[in-house]
Amino acid sequence: MTPRIFSLIAAAVFLLIALGHALRLLFGWHITVGNIVVPVWMSWIGLAIAGYLAYQGFRLSRRIRSEVKVFGK
Repeated sequence: MTPRIFSLIAAAVFLLIALGHALRLLFGWHITVGNIVVPVWMSWIGLAIAGYLAYQGFRLSRRIRSEVKVFGK
């Protein structure tokens, strides 16, 4: 697996996680882990982190692609 493909897959996974957090915020879904109810505000943190990681992953895959064109690998 090339670094570019890895970055794209990781970015897509983080994008799906961010989408899940966004949907939870939009619809107000409740999550219970064991006997603990996870507060909805935690999805704001999850959305920010997963969204940032997805952005960086797509950005890195683009940078790797442009470096390949420049160096002719």
